[in-house]
Amino acid sequence: MSHPAAGSDTTGRADQGVPFDLLVRHGTVIDGTRSPRFDADLGVRDARIVFVGSVDEASAQAARTCIEARGRIVAPGFIDCHTHDDTALLTDPQMTPKVSQGVTTVVTGNCGISIAPVPRGLPKPTPAPLDLLDASGGGAFIYRSFAAYLDALRASPAAINTAALVGHTTLRAATMSALDRPANAQEIAEMRELLEQSMAAGAIGASSGLFYEPAAAAPAEEVIAVFEPMRRLGGIYCAHMRDEGEHIVESIDETLRIGRELGVTALISHHKVAGMANFGRSAETLPLIAQRMLEQRVCLDCYPYAASSTMLSESRAVMASKVLIASSYPHPEYDGRDLDEVIAEMGLPRAQVIEKLLPASAIYFAMHEDDVRRILAFPDTMIGSDGIPLGGNPHPRLWGTFPRVLGLYSRELGLFPLETAVYKMTGLTARNFGLADRGELRVGAFADITVFDAATVRDAADFQHSTQKARGIDAVIVNGALVWQDGQGTGARPGRVLTRA
Repeated sequence: MSHPAAGSDTTGRADQGVPFDLLVRHGTVIDGTRSPRFDADLGVRDARIVFVGSVDEASAQAARTCIEARGRIVAPGFIDCHTHDDTALLTDPQMTPKVSQGVTTVVTGNCGISIAPVPRGLPKPTPAPLDLLDASGGGAFIYRSFAAYLDALRASPAAINTAALVGHTTLRAATMSALDRPANAQEIAEMRELLEQSMAAGAIGASSGLFYEPAAAAPAEEVIAVFEPMRRLGGIYCAHMRDEGEHIVESIDETLRIGRELGVTALISHHKVAGMANFGRSAETLPLIAQRMLEQRVCLDCYPYAASSTMLSESRAVMASKVLIASSYPHPEYDGRDLDEVIAEMGLPRAQVIEKLLPASAIYFAMHEDDVRRILAFPDTMIGSDGIPLGGNPHPRLWGTFPRVLGLYSRELGLFPLETAVYKMTGLTARNFGLADRGELRVGAFADITVFDAATVRDAADFQHSTQKARGIDAVIVNGALVWQDGQGTGARPGRVLTRA
């Protein structure tokens, strides 16, 4: 791929007299394609990049906003391909945990749980893990259709863009009288209709969470039947697989079979191998995935930590070497505490303590760092935080995922070059999710841009202080508007709802 030489004009002479809305000047561009970095100015008008090259002084002076990026990397805004920000986008639209680390787009509705559609509402209390989107039970599930949810996002924009999936577990909870069995023909037909309506409204695909109890009874055939409209409508199928431990290979086979029968891309969400007995098995799973990539459309993401986070449960707690309470709605005083310490303090059996803390989320230490690094280094792995915006001590991935990849894994450990790190969180992700004109810095692309210091960028959040802002993120631009600068948000909310090309 060729790049503009210094002084070149990529917009056409006719535009030279029109001031730029925003100009990023003197930066080193990493464009999201894995191509080598190059020095250039970026000019923006009407939310898109219209110039990549070297501007003259008169044009620089005329720009309405100018960002000096000398000595900094200018990259596409990061795309967080795996989030649970469905509710946070509306309740906390500044989205500081994401904007502060350079994220400009989030994908919601993962792991089978989306905030919509719920035409008749959901059972009370909200069944786990859907309660991760509504821990207080205060009525987050009010959007009777997917269109209503997307309309709410458009009416009250966030600082960042949203691309939304519809969740299989949500469809089950919204239509079935009992979740501990496969769906019957009538229920499948109702779920299928809701899925088709959601796709028509703008959902970019669908997700499942067969690992979790509300969907564990669903066979692959049910998922295929419910998502059948995707054969015609396209989209991406994202799977929190049924098993990420002993039966991980069988779960990969099931996930890819569903994608293959639907004729769509199958995404293995937050790929990991969990449990001490499975440490090292990424050396088995990654060659399998690479082989399947030659046969069908497959992709995967991961987060850069050896600890996971999801709802608190006894079955998961006993499999981890350590468990931290991330959030407890009835007992927030225990947020951040070690579960074993809380059990000792309460003087009750583990099961009773967990019951008292629910609804709650937890952090589970059940992976090996070698597997994390091997999966991160796999050429086709995207980056997704899987952050859960709940409680006083969320997993640090909510605040630190992307700078951690740039700082720890790329700069300090040398796992891959910076161009590759940026590609894994921008161009690769936009391509796999079908997000047109996102994820790259080129003329015609939307101006989602992150400016950072390659020498200092690093996560600051850790398991003891998990809500610390990352270091080294200088400026973040979404659809041509500056949303983060000098360590704080600007208050701008230019985010858009993104749909597939």
